[in-house]
Amino acid sequence: MSYIDVLKKSAESCGNITCMGLDPKLEVLPKGMGIVEFFDTLFKKMLEDHLIPSAFKANIGYYQSLDKPRNNDYSGSMALSKVLDMLDEYFPSIPVILDSKRGDIARSSLNYEIEAFDCWNTDAVTVSPYMGSDSVSPFLVEDKGVYVLNRTSNPGGRDLQNLMCENDLPLYLNVSHKIVEWSVTHPGIGAVVGATSMKELEVISSYYSDKEIPLLIPGVGSQGGSATDVINSLNKTGYPLYLARINSSSGLTHPWKKGEAPHNWLSLCIASIRELLNETGVDR
Repeated sequence: MSYIDVLKKSAESCGNITCMGLDPKLEVLPKGMGIVEFFDTLFKKMLEDHLIPSAFKANIGYYQSLDKPRNNDYSGSMALSKVLDMLDEYFPSIPVILDSKRGDIARSSLNYEIEAFDCWNTDAVTVSPYMGSDSVSPFLVEDKGVYVLNRTSNPGGRDLQNLMCENDLPLYLNVSHKIVEWSVTHPGIGAVVGATSMKELEVISSYYSDKEIPLLIPGVGSQGGSATDVINSLNKTGYPLYLARINSSSGLTHPWKKGEAPHNWLSLCIASIRELLNETGVDR
């Protein structure tokens, strides 16, 4: 099944276009609970309440930063492995994105492609386009998704992404044109476009509206973006909703933001997840 088909099927079966980010912080977990137990408890409650997002995204840095390889400690990587195993078991038809933002040249990019698709066995990966086509092309594997950083949600994104190029277009639009060019030979290549720059989101989604370019849209929740605004913008530009995934991470997994988790942490998470699924609902 192509990645486009996977996105369409999961949006239809789940009735939403939510992507749930899985970026754990040890300091906000419930007392005495580790990453694996935390997500196992949360996932089981989501299933019990029939709250299923249409994608999951794990940022690899939140896990591998916990490793101490020179001390033979791979606890973070093992936690990620177990979380991915749980996703396979509990949500077998839902695509999983490895958020690693890799980008290098030739064999180095191929190594990162192997990391994402063979080592971690995920459905999609995020990549940086800064080094051009020979950096991105190793990730273009049949039936796998590749989300290219297009217009990111962080404040500093404008430092480079909004620079005007010699063709009088901003850099982010030139990246959009490249993504479309690459999609000719690799259907399923998509774009990361933040919800914190609504003007740019509308420009980009309008350009992609008839080209089957999947969108991964971070920035909703703690970064200030609104899922409702995103939906309205996508509808305004005629972009097919089933190809979009609106991501929220900390707003779903630790909505209390800072400090140790309160006693009712599970109900807080479930309420946040339910709210976002409703806001990103699409016709089944």
